[in-house]
Amino acid sequence: MMSDRRLPPLRLLAVFEAVLRSGSLQRAAAELNVSQPAISQAMKSLEDHIGAPLLDRRSRPAALTEAGRILQRAVSDGLGRISDAIEQVRALQRTAATSVTVACSVGTATYWLMPRLTGFYARQGDIAVNVMTTAQGAPQMAPGVDLAIRYGLGDWADGRVVKLFDEQVSPVCLPAVQQRLAGMAQPLTGAPLLHVEAGEDSWLGWAAYLQQAGLALPQGPGRRFTNYVQATQAALDGQGILLGWESITGDLIRAGRLARLPLPPVIPREAFYLVIPDRRDPKPAVSLLEDWLRQGGQDV
Repeated sequence: MMSDRRLPPLRLLAVFEAVLRSGSLQRAAAELNVSQPAISQAMKSLEDHIGAPLLDRRSRPAALTEAGRILQRAVSDGLGRISDAIEQVRALQRTAATSVTVACSVGTATYWLMPRLTGFYARQGDIAVNVMTTAQGAPQMAPGVDLAIRYGLGDWADGRVVKLFDEQVSPVCLPAVQQRLAGMAQPLTGAPLLHVEAGEDSWLGWAAYLQQAGLALPQGPGRRFTNYVQATQAALDGQGILLGWESITGDLIRAGRLARLPLPPVIPREAFYLVIPDRRDPKPAVSLLEDWLRQGGQDV
């Protein structure tokens, strides 16, 4: 790392840049609201620090020396880059005030959150919503996250917890597959079951669903996926029967892309919640999105 002792004070470089831009010591003094002797002293201090004259004072007006021209290029470029960087930081701060970062699972983002953001943008077009997703598990309250959508018992201690909606789970499939299975005494035996290997205790899989619904587990290997988005796409492609979570498949059912089998639903103990980190100065944009999502939760 370069030692600070090799660089002159920034104020001296700022004086040098003002002299170059204004074209004279007098105009630089007026611009910086200091006396002309103060400008002359600053220029002399800069030359002493560098060890070379920057201005040829024999000419009128004073002209740059070779050393002055070398430093001019560096100072103009360096201060210009600093100015650009400061403006980028200010723009970032302005954007941060009107943006909200939401953390949630891939499935929740794809099938529940994103469709509802269209209506939010129609009302609040000046607010940008950034979505951070996790493949599995409850999203963490990482730095920069303003809201987290989590599935569980609501017993988290890293923020204010607001219930969004209860979940409901029931078997779903492509409408054409549902019509084919509708007349069967045991419809779950008529097509492969689509399993999601979530690796979470709170995730209701086929075995737990069938036990709570009082149904027998069909024979056969089924088809297995590592996340719910993959399994949902397989169901949409007619590859089998999906254990449909209302928050994810509800809109697909209402659109006619999936259909429920005539089997009992199960309501898990867990539900979906908003978690909002405690902050001294919460952004108004966060409150607006929170209200919108709570309203969207009533529609599930």
